[in-house]
Amino acid sequence: MEFEACRNGDRAAVAEGFAGIVGSVERELSKSPSFSTPTITARILLGYTPYRIARGDALRILNRREDLIMTMKNVVRVAKAFMIAWVTFGVAGTAAMAGAPRAQGNSGAGALTGRVNFSGAKPKLRAISMDQDPYCANSHQGQKVYFEDGAVNADGTLPNVFIYVKQGLPNANYPAPKTPVILDQRGCMYVPHVLGVMVGQELRVMSTDLTTHNVHPMPKINPPWNQTQTPGAPPIRKRYTKPEVMIPVKCNQHPWMGAYIGVVSNPFFAVTGTDGSFTIKGLPPGDYVIGAWTATFGTKEKSVHVNANETATLDFTFEGH
Repeated sequence: MEFEACRNGDRAAVAEGFAGIVGSVERELSKSPSFSTPTITARILLGYTPYRIARGDALRILNRREDLIMTMKNVVRVAKAFMIAWVTFGVAGTAAMAGAPRAQGNSGAGALTGRVNFSGAKPKLRAISMDQDPYCANSHQGQKVYFEDGAVNADGTLPNVFIYVKQGLPNANYPAPKTPVILDQRGCMYVPHVLGVMVGQELRVMSTDLTTHNVHPMPKINPPWNQTQTPGAPPIRKRYTKPEVMIPVKCNQHPWMGAYIGVVSNPFFAVTGTDGSFTIKGLPPGDYVIGAWTATFGTKEKSVHVNANETATLDFTFEGH
């Protein structure tokens, strides 16, 4: 299944498959610290891993029992690396697809681009203590981890700003993309920190961590839910039925974990990154009110006119408290 998904470009399916692989191997290792079940562990890899490096390792260890445990742990690391990379690229690709509309039969569409700046003294970010869960603490290998709310980029711009169209769109049907938006739990942090999803589009919550999480979005308009996700568990799949900007997400197991989901009825939205910039493509010509949301510095809105076959520019500036 993972091989076919990889060949067909379904990153979400590949990530899901590797989560199962890693969970299976880890469970076998935890049940068998000695050399009593090498064949079982090797079969897991032979049956589920499409990568030649993992197959080769599995075959070799059948003839080298003394290296079983160390080799299995190395293979787990390889599988986790593949999974993390694939989920990362999948998140970027999903965000691009979600933020850029499919063809609506409007060849004269325009675009909007801009940057979100910060003025004032940068807030001092608080360090996170993950000592309550040894897995979380060890996953960062001694490096300090900070809360992401209030972060300012080195160039004085803001990351994690949700940009969306508040008013001005013509009445039209914007079908939800079939591609899911992925929210991962990695190193006991939500990745990405801010994301957008269309009404009716699948939100797929995954975990590459080998510890238990409890995913708990807290909407005010959409129905609330919270669900435990154990290591190796399948992804949580949800769909929202109403627009809502924003929905905070916490983890009941790890109080420092937090994310925000923007639910919108159209594909015209974006999230700023490490350079504070955003681009929204495919906008019909017209006058719009554009909203900018931040977790720490409040919200702003501005008006802009978009011409056919042209790119309009709109910048925002947020001030420190």
